[in-house]
Amino acid sequence: MGCMSERKPRGPQPEKVSLSLKQSELLERLSKRPSTPQQLAQRVRIVRQCASEARNQHIAEVEKVTVNTVKKWRGRWLQAEAALTEVETEGSAKDLEAAVEQLFSDQPRSGAPLKFTAEQVCHILAVACEPPEDSARPVTEWTPRELADEVVKRAIVDSISPRQTGRFLKRGGFETASQSVLAPS
Repeated sequence: MGCMSERKPRGPQPEKVSLSLKQSELLERLSKRPSTPQQLAQRVRIVRQCASEARNQHIAEVEKVTVNTVKKWRGRWLQAEAALTEVETEGSAKDLEAAVEQLFSDQPRSGAPLKFTAEQVCHILAVACEPPEDSARPVTEWTPRELADEVVKRAIVDSISPRQTGRFLKRGGFETASQSVLAPS
């Protein structure tokens, strides 16, 4: 009873990731390339460790991530293995690299879609740079309400609230302006 035995991992062994020679070489290059973003390099290291039969808990500790993060990238690779093998056999090395980088990229996040395109926002900002008098507005400085009314009148957008025009201008590229583009409401 005085002898301490090594702790055995609990739970089922996670599914092993299989890497072809080309995939393994590509992952090694990606992990060592100085221009590889750190997030991508970490995901590559996680998958490489998954291929070495390391358990999720061990990988999580080494990479300083959660076990769920390891499970996520192991699962993503396992799900894409067949497609990656197909790209490898039918495509070029660049195609395989692009497929792997796509696999490791973040998925689009949920949430409401954008209501205004970048082009619309640029047009709104351009109108805000014009003198209000040029648009026959009875003000000397744009107010959020006047600007919202003007961009709807010009059919830049179907509708927009004065508050939203104010948000665009606060967030938008007016960092060099010494004062607000809008008059106080």
